[in-house]
Amino acid sequence: MIAKIAWKNIWRNRLRSLIVIISVILGLWAGTFLLAYVFGIMDQRLEDAIGHEISHLQFHQPDFLIDNDPQYSIQNSQQILNDLAQNEEVEAATGRVLAFGMVAAATTSSGGKFIGIEPEQEQAIAQLASTIIEGEYLKDGDKNKVVIGKKLADKLNVKIRSKVVLTFQDSEHNIVAGAFRVKGIFKSYNTSLEENNLYVSRSDLDQLLNVNGEVHEIAVLLHQSDLVPSFVSGMQRKHEDLSVRTWKQIAPELALMVDSIDQYLIIFLVIILLALSFGIVNTMLMAVLERGREIGVLMAVGMNKFRLFAMIFLETFFIVGMAAPLGLLLAYGSISYLESVGMDLSNLYADSYGSLGFKTIIHPHLEGYYYLRILLMVTITALLSAIYPAYTALRLDPVKAIRKI
Repeated sequence: MIAKIAWKNIWRNRLRSLIVIISVILGLWAGTFLLAYVFGIMDQRLEDAIGHEISHLQFHQPDFLIDNDPQYSIQNSQQILNDLAQNEEVEAATGRVLAFGMVAAATTSSGGKFIGIEPEQEQAIAQLASTIIEGEYLKDGDKNKVVIGKKLADKLNVKIRSKVVLTFQDSEHNIVAGAFRVKGIFKSYNTSLEENNLYVSRSDLDQLLNVNGEVHEIAVLLHQSDLVPSFVSGMQRKHEDLSVRTWKQIAPELALMVDSIDQYLIIFLVIILLALSFGIVNTMLMAVLERGREIGVLMAVGMNKFRLFAMIFLETFFIVGMAAPLGLLLAYGSISYLESVGMDLSNLYADSYGSLGFKTIIHPHLEGYYYLRILLMVTITALLSAIYPAYTALRLDPVKAIRKI
C-alpha cells in the first residue's frame, strides 16, 4: 500500500517529476560518458606508447642515460638479443644505435634524434612502416637513406630524394657528419616524434659513430603486459651491469596518469552525483511542504512515523530508480557506438592533442564493472537524498499542518 501511494504521489506533479528524472538521466549519461572518453584516451595513449614508441622495457648502459654519450654502448648486445629471441615471453626485440645532433638541409637546420635501426626488427616493435605517407620505409641493405617526420620535413623544406646532412659526436667525441637521402616521410599522432626523430640503417649510424656493432638501446615487447614486472626482475638479476627499465620508469608521467586517472574520475563522478542529489532533495522537500496538510491528516488518522518515512523514501527511490537505468542505458548505447566508429576531433584539437602524444580519433570505452559501480553510487545517492525530506515530514505537527491553508 505504501509503495502504491508513493508511486501515485510522484505523478501528481508530472512536470516537476519529469524534470528531475531527465536531469538525473542526463547527469548520469554525461558522467559515465566522460569516464569512457578519458579511459579511451588513456588506453589508446598507453597502447600507442608501448606499441609504437617505448615498448614494454628497454636496456641501456647506466652512464648512457646520464648525458646520451655514444661511447656508452651495450657490450655483447647481439648475445642479449639472441637470448631474448629464444625467450617464450618475448614477442619482439630490437637493438638501436642512437645519436643526438643537428640535421641540415639546403636552407635551414634543426635539432634531432638519430635512430639507427634494423628495419624488419624495428617494424615488429614500432610498426613504423604503417605511418609512412610519402616514399617508402627503410629496407635491409639501404645505404645513406633516412626516414623523417612530416613536421620536420616541412620545417626543413625537404621532400622525397632531398639530401640532408646529419652532424653529431661519435664515440670518441669527434664531430662527424653524414649525407643522407630522404626515402620516406612518416606522419605520427605524436608531434614530438614527428618533429625530432630520424630513422636510418643501423649500419650507417654504426659506421659514423664507431661503436663496433654494439647498440645503445635494446627495446623489448612482451606477449602480455602482466609479464613485465617479473620479466624485468629476472633481467635485472641476469644483467646487473645494465639498466633495465619498464615503460613506467621510461615514461613516469604516463604511468602517473594511468595510475591516478581512475581515482580522479570517480571523484568527478561523485561531484556530479552530489549536484544531482541537491536537485532531488530540493524537489522532494518542495513536494513535502506542498503536501503538508495532507501529511498532517495521514498522521492524525494513525499513520506512524515509519510508514511516513517509507513513503517519502520510496518516492525518492522510484524517481532515481526510473532515471538511473535509462541514463546508464543511454550512456552504454552512445559509448558502444562511438567505440566502434570513433570520435574524430582532428578539426578541434589536432595540435593540442598531438603535442601531448594523443590521437585525435578517440574510441571511448568502459568496462562493465564500472556500470555496476555507478549504479551502486546512484543508489547510495538516492538513499541519502531521501533522508532530509523524510525527516522534514516527520517533524510536521499534525494539528498545525491540518489548520494550514
